[in-house]
Amino acid sequence: MNLSDRKKKILQIVVDNYITTAQPVSSKLITEKYMPDVSSATVRGELYQLEELGFLEQPHTSAGRVPSLEAYKLYVEELMEKGKLTKNELKLIRDKFAKSSNNLEEVIENTVKIISELTNYTSVGIASHDENDKIIRVNIFRYKKRQALFLIVTENTLIRDKFIDIPEGITDEELSNIDKTINSIFTGKSFKEIIELEPIIKKEFESYRDVFVNIMDILENYVDKEKDAVLLEGEDKILNQQEFSSDLNKIKDFISTVRSKDNIISLLGDNDKGIEINIKIGDNDGAIPKDCSLVSATYSIDGFNLGTYGVIGPSRMDYKKVFAVLETVGKILEDIIDNGEENE
Repeated sequence: MNLSDRKKKILQIVVDNYITTAQPVSSKLITEKYMPDVSSATVRGELYQLEELGFLEQPHTSAGRVPSLEAYKLYVEELMEKGKLTKNELKLIRDKFAKSSNNLEEVIENTVKIISELTNYTSVGIASHDENDKIIRVNIFRYKKRQALFLIVTENTLIRDKFIDIPEGITDEELSNIDKTINSIFTGKSFKEIIELEPIIKKEFESYRDVFVNIMDILENYVDKEKDAVLLEGEDKILNQQEFSSDLNKIKDFISTVRSKDNIISLLGDNDKGIEINIKIGDNDGAIPKDCSLVSATYSIDGFNLGTYGVIGPSRMDYKKVFAVLETVGKILEDIIDNGEENE
């Protein structure tokens, strides 16, 4: 639908103001603060026409207008100005990622925390767990008398480390032999292939059955934990939103939505690869509460899917800030991974 430049400007003013204040926007405010060269009568006429076109709603006869879901969609697609993060916000992202930069799984899990902290909304995510990811190297290091560190480096540079129990009295030489045997079997195979070969591989570890069981448990848990990989942070932040704080039914509906792992997987599962932002506003199929929006991005670097992360909050969310956070987090993640490859 083609709108005149003036209608677009007025609609942008209404959306920006409503996002900031949660109060209906009047023609008087628009003319006095933003368009002093246009008469109040002209602005009222434009507001009326935008309402007739389905972009605005009027809660009460004497009140100003508020955006409809269609207004938010047009705002995001055409009217929204690009947001930028401050130097302090950029530093916060880099500092938080830097603390766990040696463990990429931990970096990915911290992503939802960073997004929620910077946007002040509830953040959700699905960490990628690719059963076809091929193993490049495996190492076992003694950590304590009866504990070792099991480390996996995959084809896509994702490093996973877990602690495993080892038999009492096992020597460093025996541990080294286990390491060599595992590498000879695992290297070049995917997680899925190794699990399928478990009965055959088991024969190689007759003398160290407990170690083998621990290792296979790690691989099987990794492949089989898609639902457990649903990440959630800041669900109580919805209470900070004016339209939710006093409406118990809205709060219950929201909490039910974000706590359903199946629902989050469904919402985030159809994203495209890359850092391109995807948005769902008041989804009609009921997956998202009526007054809510989901903004998300799938981070994919060098062909490896790092997961899909996003923000779910009121339709009246600060889209400029949310878009800026998701884009920046993706770019900084890419920097961390690229630098990690250079330092290997």
